Amino acid sequence: MSKKENVFDAIIIGTGIAGLNAAASFGKDKSVLLVCKQNSWDCNTFYAQGGVAVAVDEEDVYSHIKDTIEAGAGLCDKEAVEIMCSDGRVAISDLISRGFQFDKDEMGNLLYTKEAAHSKNRILHAGGDATGRYIHHFLMRENPHRLLYNSIVTDIFIEDGFCHGVRVFHKEEFRNYYAKSVIIASGGVGSIYEYHTNASSISADMQGLCIEKGFDLQDMEMMQFHPTVFIHNKGARKQLLTEALRGEGAHIVDEKGKRFLFEYDKRGELSPRSMVSHAINDWKSKTSHEVYLRCNMFDEEFFKNRFPTIYFNLRDLGFNLPYDDVPISPAFHYAMGGIKTDINGKIPGVENLYAVGEVASTRVHGANRLASNSLLEGLVFSRRAVNDILKKDLYFRIKEFPKDEEILKKEIDKELKNELRSLMWEAAGITREETKLQKALEKIESMLKKDIGKLLRLRLNTSRNIVKSAIYREESLGAHYIIKKGDT
Repeated sequence: MSKKENVFDAIIIGTGIAGLNAAASFGKDKSVLLVCKQNSWDCNTFYAQGGVAVAVDEEDVYSHIKDTIEAGAGLCDKEAVEIMCSDGRVAISDLISRGFQFDKDEMGNLLYTKEAAHSKNRILHAGGDATGRYIHHFLMRENPHRLLYNSIVTDIFIEDGFCHGVRVFHKEEFRNYYAKSVIIASGGVGSIYEYHTNASSISADMQGLCIEKGFDLQDMEMMQFHPTVFIHNKGARKQLLTEALRGEGAHIVDEKGKRFLFEYDKRGELSPRSMVSHAINDWKSKTSHEVYLRCNMFDEEFFKNRFPTIYFNLRDLGFNLPYDDVPISPAFHYAMGGIKTDINGKIPGVENLYAVGEVASTRVHGANRLASNSLLEGLVFSRRAVNDILKKDLYFRIKEFPKDEEILKKEIDKELKNELRSLMWEAAGITREETKLQKALEKIESMLKKDIGKLLRLRLNTSRNIVKSAIYREESLGAHYIIKKGDT
């Protein structure tokens, strides 16, 4: 491989909304390499149903900021929230001007819906309940840059305070790629949990690699569990039932038809996600009742047009929607914490290295992400990262790094990965107990001492950080609900 073939202006790790929008923001005159672990659509953006939250006008920006901060339970960075909510309108206008079509009414007006903890209708959607998939298709179609499929980033080259590039495992060989800047946009941590809604490729590798490079992770105890998920399908990724269903009138009931959420919060189905997830978990534990999502208040034709993904996916699983109640359970959905960055996505302590989207933490979501703010975050902060990169004229000299061979997987890894998923669900799930977290930490430490592959080691690094963060935060806050010794 010649130097020309493996040197770029930018390398972007990940092809979700943050990665693809960053690539678009560089423009066609820059050489950009996108590294994709599997297929480009195997990302959380592709499966995002609900929509994109955005202020409907300038006056609503302040309300959007207030709702986001209130949902974040005091852990949000106010400056980051203000940036996301104000720049969000520009980012959405830019997306529309590039040709993207959100759903509209018969008069051609944008359709806004409402989701939990929002004070008004401000959620844009596309394809009914296929917003993420539509945005992903659009960004993929307009992407002019090189995309490397089925490729795993195994190392980031850091020396003398600069990031020089990455090592990638592609087509059964290790390859080194170099760039003036590297953007990590690899997503969250879903695959370390037994029940989750994430794409199969989302497995916390890059967070674990950043730990080994000495970069800080922030607020990793703040894991969001989506309250309405059908978990009885066979695949690892469970069937999400978008929050927009509840925003437009669906009810959560137990097997006797009781809408029990009002016993936990006066907003009922429109309470923040952490409250709804905890309420479902607690109610099941107290009553041993099954919990369902009830949608029979919708007209069938409306339901099929508004929520086609759910309608057809659940029909394939034997449900006749909107008439049948669907059994639900919370499942892991989103990591509020991540690689610590500044408000431009730059990772402190090293030049040329950025993180954006779910993998990053600007504290824009605080302790509990407000519904449909994730796609907006990806659009806003990917643009900011690229703008920050382009305005700098950093000295860059290609520094060759050895093409070391690394053992990525070993035979024992599969068994340990499954054990880890169960361990994280039980100990670092919806409700945490101090004693269970301590035992989980000991177990993870023992796994790390075994003869394991690098990819599992990175996953364990991240899991250990989540558990340690949960132990360190002794009081419940937002999505972090902990029972201490002596509590009942």
